[in-house]
Amino acid sequence: MIEITFLGTSCMQPTKDRNQSGILLQYDQELILMDCGEGIQRQMRIAGIKPAKVTRVLISHWHGDHVFGLSGILSTMGIDMQNQEKTLYIYGPKGTKKYLKHLVQSFAGKNLVNFEVKEIRKGVFYQNEKFLLKAQPLKHSQICLGFSFHEASKRKIMEAKAEKLGVSGPLLGELQRGKAVVVNGKKILPDDVSYILPGKKVSYIADTVPCDGANMLAKDADVVISEGTHLDDIKEKAGKYLHLTVKDAALIASENNAKKLVITHLSQRYKEPSEVLAEAKMYFANSVVAEDFMKVKV
Repeated sequence: MIEITFLGTSCMQPTKDRNQSGILLQYDQELILMDCGEGIQRQMRIAGIKPAKVTRVLISHWHGDHVFGLSGILSTMGIDMQNQEKTLYIYGPKGTKKYLKHLVQSFAGKNLVNFEVKEIRKGVFYQNEKFLLKAQPLKHSQICLGFSFHEASKRKIMEAKAEKLGVSGPLLGELQRGKAVVVNGKKILPDDVSYILPGKKVSYIADTVPCDGANMLAKDADVVISEGTHLDDIKEKAGKYLHLTVKDAALIASENNAKKLVITHLSQRYKEPSEVLAEAKMYFANSVVAEDFMKVKV
């Protein structure tokens, strides 16, 4: 199961109810932090999540509201992980190595967690047998990326059929791995007793205007997490600063066959989420507005 925890849902400035940007995706033993705004490690503590458990950090771009919390995470993880072997993997757009170097040089007492940085552009940037991560370029005032998490497809055993054919124990594992087995002299193919269950897709559309990258991220996604900084009545302001309106985000989800939309990165002008939700639902019915500490299971 994939669990998403919203640690920060505001945009440029934190408010009393909304922290700066941060989204944590948990899957199996992986805790993947997408953006790391100011105060994210405190948000994690409140949510009952240990910062030291984070395995990967994905940085969409280097505007402060998406990275101001990164130095704190590195420091806290270094303290918590003393005498333990761990490497934190950090992925971001071109320039990430330079910016991170300057960030680390800006303070003393560098008892930081070991980390590796990989600058990425487009396509698959990490893959194992259980999932893969992709990046797509977005269109913002700085080099910006969006990300998608793709769970690997699984073979699901039809227990009644397997039992009828006498398949049990380790043989079920062989069939799940796509291998044929022999029971009582009869060859049984994986498709005889199982079917392919497609993996889930979760995407994060960070700061951008409508673009091909946003559409590709939303395409057939089970959950699209997208910025919706302003309502459409001030779309000129959103366009000036290269942000999506709530209407833009909803149309991207609708036009690309997404199943669920979660609006985040809200301007501090919106004190209540009701008007944001109303606009989103006009264009995409299965929309929700993110709140700090909200969890979504996929």
